[in-house]
Amino acid sequence: MSEKLQGKVAAVTGAASGIGLASAEAMIAEGARVALIDRDQEALDALQEKHGDAVIPLLIDLLDPKSCATLLPRVLDAAGRLDILHANAGLYVGGDLVDADNDAIDRMLNLNINVVMKNVRDVLPHMIERGEGDIVVTSSLAAHFPTPWEPVYASSKWAVNCFVQTIRRQVFKHGIRVGSVSPGPVISALLADWPAEKLQEAKDAGSLIEPSEVADAVIYMLTRRRGVTIRDMIIMPSSFDL
Repeated sequence: MSEKLQGKVAAVTGAASGIGLASAEAMIAEGARVALIDRDQEALDALQEKHGDAVIPLLIDLLDPKSCATLLPRVLDAAGRLDILHANAGLYVGGDLVDADNDAIDRMLNLNINVVMKNVRDVLPHMIERGEGDIVVTSSLAAHFPTPWEPVYASSKWAVNCFVQTIRRQVFKHGIRVGSVSPGPVISALLADWPAEKLQEAKDAGSLIEPSEVADAVIYMLTRRRGVTIRDMIIMPSSFDL
């Protein structure tokens, strides 16, 4: 790797698996020190053993407001600064709305929207004071197409995209870049709700992408010269066009 992120400190939410893990390890490969935010202590311990001082494992329950609020203070306590936030943690609720559980809807909307807003809000004063920073939010292809098989999930990502584009306009004057990465179906735990036959059909048709391919896009966004902002990248399997 070129180590284009040498000396940078990043925080990635939902970092123990899937896109978050791929993004964190791609940043590490580029020289960054990465705070891994997740609820899976066992996975965090394994990643610390694998990467050593390149990671800062932080057990945080983002759905607990008090725990969520500790993200920036704990990163600053461990590393003294924060250059990059990848707000990646999310949940998925698919299928017909009439079959959805109300508690599951609340939980997903809280994590996919409210937590993203709170995480970004909490890190902004630090980045504004430093006059520089990068914020990347994991959105979805569903944010660009009214996906009929996942109305709740798609709605959460439409909200996230609106947030990204509006907050970007507020903070670019402070040297802070804000963008989103919008993957199509990714082989990850978020697809656990998919019917087995649909998942197998997608795999057979080549309609899924790997988390590492999303991570490549995140690295591309972060390594542009400071005068360039990639405000959104849509990444999807070539056979999954809409």
